[in-house]
Amino acid sequence: MPATKDNVQIAPPDGKLGVLIPGMGAVTSTFIAGLEAVKAGWALPIGSLTQLATIRLGKRTEGRSPRIKDFVPLARLEDLVVGGWDIFEDSVYEAALKAGVLEREHIERVKEPLQAIRPMKAVFDPNYVRRLSGPHVKQGRNKMELAEMLMEDIENFRASTGAARLVMIWCGSTEVYHQPAEVHQTLEKFECGLYRNDPDIAPSQIYAYAALKMGVPFANGAPNLTVDIPALLHLARERHVPVCGKDFKTGQTFMKTVIAPALKARMLGLTGWFSTNILGNRDGEVLDDPGSFRTKEETKLSALEYILQPELYPQLYKNFHHVVRINYYPPRGDSKEGWDNIDIFGWMGYPMQIKIDFLCRDSILAAPLVLDLVLFLDLAQRAGMRGIQEWLSFYFKAPMTAPGLYPEHDLFIQLMKLKNTLRWMRGEDLITHLGLEYYD
Repeated sequence: MPATKDNVQIAPPDGKLGVLIPGMGAVTSTFIAGLEAVKAGWALPIGSLTQLATIRLGKRTEGRSPRIKDFVPLARLEDLVVGGWDIFEDSVYEAALKAGVLEREHIERVKEPLQAIRPMKAVFDPNYVRRLSGPHVKQGRNKMELAEMLMEDIENFRASTGAARLVMIWCGSTEVYHQPAEVHQTLEKFECGLYRNDPDIAPSQIYAYAALKMGVPFANGAPNLTVDIPALLHLARERHVPVCGKDFKTGQTFMKTVIAPALKARMLGLTGWFSTNILGNRDGEVLDDPGSFRTKEETKLSALEYILQPELYPQLYKNFHHVVRINYYPPRGDSKEGWDNIDIFGWMGYPMQIKIDFLCRDSILAAPLVLDLVLFLDLAQRAGMRGIQEWLSFYFKAPMTAPGLYPEHDLFIQLMKLKNTLRWMRGEDLITHLGLEYYD
């Protein structure tokens, strides 16, 4: 029976919430350092909807706009405990220093909790991430044995931390591009493929399988195929586990999902959108490999097509030129520069241009997304929601949807979907923004 506003029962967020993260590099170390800084009271959770945003309830005249964290029962930040896996043995403190995202003085202020977190050995395959290698990896007879090792890690983490509930969120590298294969079509074929070391099963899919088998919600922060296959979606629904993804929407694509809806709203035409990035962190190094870049390119290219709907507006958006480049440039580190040149046209076809130069910090933008996704996935599970959580599309470049359903990329529609889902969960009226009731 589908849940309605009359029968959604949300279990309370009692006890600790364990956060398990494959990939303990720049994004993860920044997330944990920021989490500890917020808990210590010397930083604000800037960028986090769960912590800072409000949600309007009822009519505008009612003046009811509580914070989201006061409206729905989210886990407290003080109850979060974090662990994870990485191909390098560095503690989170050492990883944060090497990532170079945060100033050393800030890292030193949270040194003790960061030093206490050391990664477990990772599941890794150099065929899927060609520009990295590390010594801290698991060895097994086959991929099923590796999955079982991960499940043992999950259970040991649960026991050692006393976590009442768990969430897993992928913050690892972008894997090389691959499409769904026969082994991905059913759970039986997938499990047989694990036993026979099928090359079409990626490391991220082994993590997702282990999480879902253990009843742990899974979020995919990279553009990898990962959980977006029939076998694992079936497993998620069978085990009543929520999943979401894919690829954190942080810099350039975030800008696209803001600007493109504005162009369509005003019926301004587009002839071309050229995007290039300069990035020098580990992510930039991985994406310097053409196979990994293609995976990222797919998610970066798709947003404009879905937002602008050229099949509905061929005079304005048919056959526009869309180019995406990512350039690995080590001196830039985590401070990415995303540059866009947008060629548009208006009344009587007259050309105009928009230029955006977004000097952003990738991990600073991603860290609050990690926090929100962890808290919202835990909320979804306690509310009995399973399978794809499309209401969390707000956070992703390539949102997962039901088979045959096109994804919604417009940032503002995504935000409305997210907040209306929260209203629905709590039995509040959905906000349509019609407004006629004020003038009757």
